[in-house]
Parts: sequence; C-alpha cells; structure tokens
Amino acid sequence: MIPVPEPLQPGSTIGLLGGGQLAQMLVLSGHAMGFRFIALDPNPNCPAALVGAEQITASYTDSEALAKLADSSQVVTYEFENVDAEAVAWLEERVDLPQGSELLRISQNRLREKTCLEQLNIPVAHFQEIKNENEVSQAFEVLGKLMMKTVTGGYDGRGQVLISDKEQIPEAFSVLSKAKTEIIAEQFVQFEKEVSVIVARNRLGEISCFPPAENLHKKNILTISRIPARLVSKVTEQAQLIAKNIAEGLELVGVLGVEMFVLPDGKLLVNEIAPWPHNSGHFTQNACVTSQFEQHLRAITNMPMGSTELHKPAVMLNILGEHLPLLLKKLKDLPPEAKLHLYGKHDCRPGRKMGHLNLMSDSLETLLNPLQKLGIWDEALLSRMLKF
Repeated sequence: MIPVPEPLQPGSTIGLLGGGQLAQMLVLSGHAMGFRFIALDPNPNCPAALVGAEQITASYTDSEALAKLADSSQVVTYEFENVDAEAVAWLEERVDLPQGSELLRISQNRLREKTCLEQLNIPVAHFQEIKNENEVSQAFEVLGKLMMKTVTGGYDGRGQVLISDKEQIPEAFSVLSKAKTEIIAEQFVQFEKEVSVIVARNRLGEISCFPPAENLHKKNILTISRIPARLVSKVTEQAQLIAKNIAEGLELVGVLGVEMFVLPDGKLLVNEIAPWPHNSGHFTQNACVTSQFEQHLRAITNMPMGSTELHKPAVMLNILGEHLPLLLKKLKDLPPEAKLHLYGKHDCRPGRKMGHLNLMSDSLETLLNPLQKLGIWDEALLSRMLKF
C-alpha cells in the first residue's frame, strides 16, 4: 500500500519558478489556503509579486537565485514552459518539486512530446523529424499538406509554417532553419473544432478532469473558450479519458492542459500538452467549485482533489494588449455576469495577454448581443461561439 503523504501545512512557503499571470493566480488561490509564496522571475515587479509573493529578481539559470528559492521553499512548482529544464533538474535534487524536470523536458520539445504520446498509445497526427529539405519533400509526398514546426519555441503559434504546395518547401525550410533547432513535420489536420481538457493528478494517483472547453484562436492566440464544449457525450467522455491516460502515463503531479482536435467523424487527436495551469482553464476560477489553480496547489501539497463540478455554462475571453484600452473605457458597460481578471502588466502591446473575462449564464447565447455591443472582440468569433 502506498503511504499517504502528509499535506503541506498552511503557513508553508511555495516556491514559483516564473512569476507571470499563471503564478499570480496560483498566489491568489494559495493565499486563501494559507500558503506563502516566493517567485523567481527576471522581471522586476512580476505579476506574482503584485499580489503579495516575495520576489527573487534574477535569471532562471542564476545558481545563487535558484539556491535561495530552494532554501526558502517547502515545495517548488514551475508555471510555464520558458524555464530551463536543467535548472529545474538542479532544483529537483534540493527541494520537493512534484512536477519533476522530465515532464518539462518532454513538453519543451515537440518531437519528444509527440514521440512520448505515441508511446502511450495516445492518438496524434502523423509526424516525422526533419533534418534536411529533401526530407520535407519526402514527407509531403507521403502525408500531403504539412505543418512544419520548430521543435522548441512554439508558444502561441510561433515557429510554424503551413505547406500546402511543394513549391513552398524551400522557403519554409530556410525560414525555420534559422531558428537553429530541430524541425518536425506534422500531417495537416482538417478538424471541426479545437477542445482542451484540464486534468489533475496527485501523488496518490487520484485523477480529476474539468469539463472540456471549446476554443477559438485568432492569429494563433486563444481568443475565446466556451464551456462545456459542444460535443456529444461520447466524445466528451473520450476527451476526458485521453487526458486521464496522459496524466497516468506521465505520472503527473499537478495540473495539465491537453489540447485536442475534433475530426469530422468525432475522433480526437492530441495536439499538445502543457503541464501547468492552462489559458483555456481560466473559466474554472468562477465557473467551477474548484479552480485549476487551487487544484494544482492541492495536487502538489498532497491534498485530495477538489470537485470539478461546473456551476453554470461559461465563456472565457482573453484580454490582449489591443483590447485593454477600449475595455478600460467600457467598464461600466460590462454585462453583470462578467468577472474581470487583470494581471497588472506594465507593457501593454498587441498580442500580449493582459487579463481575461469570465462570464456565466444558463443560456450563453444571451451573452452574444451585450458582448458584441462592446466592440472589443472579433464579432465573427463571438457569433461562432455564442449563436444557437
């Protein structure tokens, strides 16, 4: 029988490798649970520090800063992918780091990620490693239309090129080769919709899933999520089962976002995974009994999993730099259902995530008109998500 680990006591300090908006929301949830926080982040006054976390301002590879984080914390967690896996491995030897470094190493490299998922019998699009231009041509002959991607640095759609014609191959290979990293070619997937599932697992192997979210992107950045996703029950169950199988297979401790494509025949393909709180899970802050942030903290502090029950159907809208100025002028016009979350970032620029808006309603369609009247988000995307 597996010994039951003792829960981390309130008053203990949780170290955060990264102090961005995800860390900020972990801090806000964790304060209610009685925890203290210290964040290592190179940017002064990072979002986590703005809500009360102590901050170590240094590079993620600074050995003295990493040692201070380890010495100051009872448990450490990372909150996004752009941290050094070797630094995480170094920390793992010195302090309790339940997520581990191996899962980060896998998720930071798309080829490793796809290979690992395939080994777990998780459905993914056909893929192959690309070492030269000739291999791209060969892949195109076999797989047809391709998405070529760098294996690292692909956050929010960066480092990827669609190849629909053989004549595009030389330029695409030349552009991606400049990144000085490996390249992967994936068969282009004609999907009906994109969905994601947030799954959590603790050290005892207890697993819980949140309802699937249906997502729409603009310029490869998430714009809007609708929860629950408009799926038949069989596909909903399959999406959650896939997420649970990944969590079990990777021995996850914490939360993990699983992005999937829904094909016209209802089959699912996993696009990518993110072993930390996920943008499409922000709805859980207001729409679920337990938020993804509390659930992550429960998992890494040896607590039982909280309920993932959905109070009401919900919509989450990202607030990007181009949205924020107009939103601030229209605060009085926000629907009464709106729950506003702003991250306090100083540099407001197009494409940067500055906050998000959660809205709940028994009938999400009733939110379409008031949201369109604001004139902040793309009306076509709102209509696609909120019309009957």
